[in-house]
Amino acid sequence: MKKTLILGASTNPARYSNLAAQRLVANGHPIINVGLKAGVVAGVAIEKPEQIHTDLDTITLYLGPQNQPEYYDYILKSKPKRIIFNPGTENPELEELAEANGIECTEACTLVLLSTGQY
Repeated sequence: MKKTLILGASTNPARYSNLAAQRLVANGHPIINVGLKAGVVAGVAIEKPEQIHTDLDTITLYLGPQNQPEYYDYILKSKPKRIIFNPGTENPELEELAEANGIECTEACTLVLLSTGQY
């Protein structure tokens, strides 16, 4: 199972980050929800981007590129094995920084990867 940090977690069930959290948990993947607003998604509290988690397999992004720069250090210090850039989150600058730090970058949809068994 791949421990996954959802950056841009939301309690809004219409948001893809919420759906991803539900599906990740349903598929047995432990999750960490990180977002700005407090709440609980898929049984896991949303935390602020303060604690660095260094035991991650994946960070899946649900923040647009314009909102990502303030999280660069947080992401890089977490040292995940990979970052999934979901549709609309693609960011060449962050991809370059991540790859320079040995982090695999994938432009894909977490929901599609889960539904096709490629996660």
